[in-house]
Amino acid sequence: MQNSRHYAISTGKRLLCAVRLRLGLGSIADKRCIQIAAAHLSRNRKHETNVSALFKPVQVPANVDDEDVGSELVGKLEKSELLKILNKFAQRREIKALCSENGLDSYLQQQAFGSFRRYCIEADNLPVDLHIIFSDIMQSAGHIDDIFPYFLRHAKTVFPHLDCMDDLKKISDLRQPANWYSNARAITRKIVFHSGPTNSGKTYHAMERYLGAKSGVYCGPLKLLATEVYNKANERGTPCDLVTGEERKFGISENSPANHVACTVEMTSVNTPYEVAVIDEIQQIRDPQRGWAWTRAFLGLIANEVHVCGEPGALQLLEKICETTGETVEVRRYDRLTELTVENSALGSLDNVMPGDCIVCFSKHDIYTVSREIEARGKEVAVIYGGLPPGTKLAQAAKFNDPENSCKVMVATDAIGMGLNLSIRRIIFYSLVKPTMNEKGEREIDTISISSALQIAGRAGRYRTQWEHGYVTAFKAEDLVTLQRLLGQTPEPLKQAGLHPTADQIELYAYHLPNSSLSNLMDIFVNLCTVDDSLYFMCNIEDFKFLAEMIQHVPLPLRARYVFCCAPINRKMPFVCSMFLKISRQYSRNEPITFDFIKRNCNLPLKLPKTILDLVHLEAVFDVMDLYLWLSYRFMDIFPDAASVREAQKELDEIIQQGVFQITRLLKNTEAGQDGDVPTYNMRRATSIKEPRLPSSTRGRLTERLLAQGLLTPGMLSELRKEWDAQATGSGSGSGSAHKHSQETPDDSDNDYDDNDNYAGSMKKTLRRKRRK
Repeated sequence: MQNSRHYAISTGKRLLCAVRLRLGLGSIADKRCIQIAAAHLSRNRKHETNVSALFKPVQVPANVDDEDVGSELVGKLEKSELLKILNKFAQRREIKALCSENGLDSYLQQQAFGSFRRYCIEADNLPVDLHIIFSDIMQSAGHIDDIFPYFLRHAKTVFPHLDCMDDLKKISDLRQPANWYSNARAITRKIVFHSGPTNSGKTYHAMERYLGAKSGVYCGPLKLLATEVYNKANERGTPCDLVTGEERKFGISENSPANHVACTVEMTSVNTPYEVAVIDEIQQIRDPQRGWAWTRAFLGLIANEVHVCGEPGALQLLEKICETTGETVEVRRYDRLTELTVENSALGSLDNVMPGDCIVCFSKHDIYTVSREIEARGKEVAVIYGGLPPGTKLAQAAKFNDPENSCKVMVATDAIGMGLNLSIRRIIFYSLVKPTMNEKGEREIDTISISSALQIAGRAGRYRTQWEHGYVTAFKAEDLVTLQRLLGQTPEPLKQAGLHPTADQIELYAYHLPNSSLSNLMDIFVNLCTVDDSLYFMCNIEDFKFLAEMIQHVPLPLRARYVFCCAPINRKMPFVCSMFLKISRQYSRNEPITFDFIKRNCNLPLKLPKTILDLVHLEAVFDVMDLYLWLSYRFMDIFPDAASVREAQKELDEIIQQGVFQITRLLKNTEAGQDGDVPTYNMRRATSIKEPRLPSSTRGRLTERLLAQGLLTPGMLSELRKEWDAQATGSGSGSGSAHKHSQETPDDSDNDYDDNDNYAGSMKKTLRRKRRK
């Protein structure tokens, strides 16, 4: 018995050895090695399966030989016997161990075995050598393990990455991003960190050095800030060019580049040498979506002096990064120039709003609610939120800042946190809860961060304005303690800086994996990449993947496809996504995207908005024009009418400004059903979470559609009815408290289309009751 068992093991070892030798794998390992490999596979099975599942199997074509040579030599194969052999082969422990050693984990084995089985069973004839192997096994003249070399060859055809996994891992080795910028490493840079809170003058001192240098570049987080620097530099006699994703302006002329440049951080050149570089809002280096741009600028700028401005919490991370570049950080600390007082009582009611107040909301719903109720009290309101064009934001800011203007109150989202110079006496947080997107692309709803609270609160009490002493409070009494706690702390030190795959890296991946989609390549890259997680993290790529999947069926070269997917698009706006798809199709046909194309698809000329939906549509059209201008600087031949689109966009900006000036009237018209040609969005919203379809324009009253689209809440509707009923009976405007709305879940300023089933359900019941009455 023991001898028989020993003979069986020895035979198995000899067969395994023979297979190894045939594959050029060297001498056979003992049973312990197989157990170790199996244990290692088991420990890593979860991780490996997750990565392996990203590799899509390639369809293997059937054997192209017209003549069945194998059958002529050794006879035909019985399909039933062939199936038994293949199933037995797939179950053998030695074969699974060999598969593991050749890079096939359990998931890949299952997929490859299935493909190999179909290939063998469904083929009219097999390659002659494989046919003979199967015939020998059926005649007991060969061993079942002899199939392995043919299976492995098939598996590598199904999964090409098996032959190039080492190359893929080298391409995605991101442990030393500082070495990507050899020109910056070739010089000794002076790093100066201007550290301080909002309104401390830190950026002012960095800009003074920038304007006094022979050449310089300013890298800002917003085009509003870049435009402000561009204007200021040229006004002071320092010729400066402007470079943003959608716009180019020249301080001298198009043919004579200025020595100074103001740009958005994504547009930073890491190939042009400067005397001085300024990187603003450096704490954005940890942003889950855009942090990679600050990392790239900080590591790659070729400048004798690099001045970075931001909150103190960024210092520790910058010093650690500089250890990898051989540089040191000189720190210049600044204190706030004006006094900021946290009040001991909450606002409580909008009746207590005073001149110079700015109520900060984290959703459009609350923006509409608060602005309408304040205007119902006879006070004019300026409104600023993320979706507005830059010109409209500046116009609203100018109206609020003008001491001679009757507008003394502002309602805004956290878009005021940076990019606008505002003369605010008091910041009032309408809520302290905001939805955010984490590094994994998952949506979270949580209290705002210490950094955000300090950034927003710090906008009160601007130096050398009528309101030098700033105040801050909450709208709700229960939020005040939390707010005081947030403002009493310092931001946590930043731990990681963002990274993002480059076009060159993805092109190399595509070379090795030619059958993979761009979205799939990005997924594989992110899962295979090696990052020094003590310093860096991989930025969220969900928006990129969303666009990649949207245009996957459109035939585009890889480089063009990558550029299209980098376009700054709010994927929550269906009209913009629809236009993105149309533009990509037109591009794929090599047909110019002209101004006539934009006019035809956007129904130009546009009219003044009558309702909130009209205004939302105009904002979407503005974003489409931004998309056109962004693409026109990357594909000039295909987008020839940038000048015409820019002129039309300026006119549209003015139309949107007029709409925002009368936002309360738009809300009233919306509820009254005076919608005119209201645009409807029937396209399914594609986001990272499961959501219902937007209701179509045929689904009942406009009110129901507004509620389902998240542009109106039941509370807002109730207050509107109270107000109009009161006006109809001559009892004056409604004065319901806005406090009840504060319990609604706030939303991010850019999440303009978020639905809420509770809103829609509540609205249906309300409408039914009214109809019965």
